[in-house]
Amino acid sequence: MRHSIRRYAAIAALVAFACPTLAAGADSANVAAASDLQFALTDIAAAFKADTGREVRLSFGSSGNFRRQIADGAPFDVFLSADASYADALVAEHRTQGDDVVYAVGRVALFVPNGSRVQADPQLHGVAAALRAGTLRKFAIANPEHAPYGRAAREVLQHAGLWNEIGPHLVLGENVSQAAQFAINGGADAGIVAYSLLRAPGVAARGKAVVLPASDHAPLLQKMVLLAGAGSTAQAFYKFVQTPPAREILTRYGFEPPPAPSPPPPPPRPRERGVTHTDASRTSIAAMP
Repeated sequence: MRHSIRRYAAIAALVAFACPTLAAGADSANVAAASDLQFALTDIAAAFKADTGREVRLSFGSSGNFRRQIADGAPFDVFLSADASYADALVAEHRTQGDDVVYAVGRVALFVPNGSRVQADPQLHGVAAALRAGTLRKFAIANPEHAPYGRAAREVLQHAGLWNEIGPHLVLGENVSQAAQFAINGGADAGIVAYSLLRAPGVAARGKAVVLPASDHAPLLQKMVLLAGAGSTAQAFYKFVQTPPAREILTRYGFEPPPAPSPPPPPPRPRERGVTHTDASRTSIAAMP
């Protein structure tokens, strides 16, 4: 019995050592974020700390993987998704505090590293030419099965008529950040990745980035949710991401602002007494008593 008590005490001490904030009962904020936010959200978290004195812990990865982890009970407080549908699903499952919010619109870009034979252009003519010439060996995108930017890349390639032809050359990143690393570091001859990752310091010197037409893929509406059980620090950070200073940082990294809400329809005009409307060009006056 005494041995069991000591063993449980040792386990508790180990948990307290590994998670000091939990042991102290501090108000923590664990943020799960799409990997296209790797640089922008890091700057936002620093601005949040400077403004409030509070810190948040950031985890970056695939939006689809985070959505499944949260559904399985992963202890996150805020989720910033690159795909609106993942946030919508968590709201529908009553796993959130309130509704989701669009915080940005993402863009995709073609990146060609220095030394590659691929020419960079918005219509992907250079990619098509490299495929015909046999000089395109590897092309990086995020995995379309669970990464929103991977799906956008697939749609762009389909729009250009290159999806089937480029298939044998694809190198799939677990998330868009990994796909960007393949292209930036020369592990691929080119890639279609999040424009926000190509705005990071030092990347411009590594190759050429071309933003691709937004009309070539479904809009990358990015939504965030405040998850059930989130404390005051998470709530404050969730609100801070929606403030002008945070949106200025997002714009600096190539994100577009959320679309303006549609105006409500105008109220119906009251019908005039004694007038019957028959069509746009003719009215008849009702008989007067």
